[in-house]
Amino acid sequence: MQSASNTIVVLGTGGTIAGTAATAGDDINYAAAQIPVTDLVAGVPALAGLPLECEQVVQIDSKDMSFEVWTTLAHRVAHHLARSDVAGIVIVHGTDTLEETAYFLQRLLAPAKPVVMCGAMRPATATQPDGPPNLLDAMTVASHVGAAGVVAVMAGEIHSALDIRKTHTTRVHAFSSGDPGPLGWVEDGRVRMARPWPQGHALGIERLGAASRWPRVEIIVSHAGADGRMIAALVEQGVDGIVVAGTGNGTLHGALESELARAQAAGVAVLRSTRVGGGTVQPRSDDVLPSAGALTPVQARIELLLLRLVPGE
Repeated sequence: MQSASNTIVVLGTGGTIAGTAATAGDDINYAAAQIPVTDLVAGVPALAGLPLECEQVVQIDSKDMSFEVWTTLAHRVAHHLARSDVAGIVIVHGTDTLEETAYFLQRLLAPAKPVVMCGAMRPATATQPDGPPNLLDAMTVASHVGAAGVVAVMAGEIHSALDIRKTHTTRVHAFSSGDPGPLGWVEDGRVRMARPWPQGHALGIERLGAASRWPRVEIIVSHAGADGRMIAALVEQGVDGIVVAGTGNGTLHGALESELARAQAAGVAVLRSTRVGGGTVQPRSDDVLPSAGALTPVQARIELLLLRLVPGE
């Protein structure tokens, strides 16, 4: 898989992959984030003897992801990426917010080395747990020559941090890359690529230390009967940004759009995404609010968070 001089660092954050249930085979009633990352790695015999380092960054259910954890994780990732002996990083993560953390790290760091996220839809105590094969596939990708950027490996598919989204509540194949499709696949222990590794301009880890506070950016959904009262309340509370998940091609209820336009005029950053699971918000000549393009609502929120971390940007 790799030479002894190229270490893969495995960072644990918890999640379902580290979860356990009181009854073996119960894939729903379990507690996430119970098993240390060292034990998860030890539970995959094919990884024995490889040059790996394990570090437990946090131990949480990823639905409880916070700015503080993101900051800590980003600094640990940056630290290990700077090491000449490290070939790549694997992050063991819960699936609920995996797509958010992936986009956050890619936009912040745009790493030249691979940062591979993996998780599981079933706990470790499942009759057929998906965590071990996902972890093994993630190691394969992290040690692949030429791999770069933040990606996620789930159910044999390699997804770019720029495209990934969770599309099912319980199935093992719970992730998609929308219209672009997966970057590639892990097949019989080998990587087969269909598209280039994710690239982009790194906003920089120093951005996390430049701001005195994290901006407040909220997501609002447009729907039948929507009005602008919630927008007005958020503006009154001093919100920094609002992402609106519109219908169809980012269309908005008239009352909601009017209030968002007033918020934008008052200095609140606004991005218009879509609640639809696929496609890009195509701009129109009469648009009042800027399009988030292909960004999902949660990705658009992270974009605004990062851009507004530094005053004046």
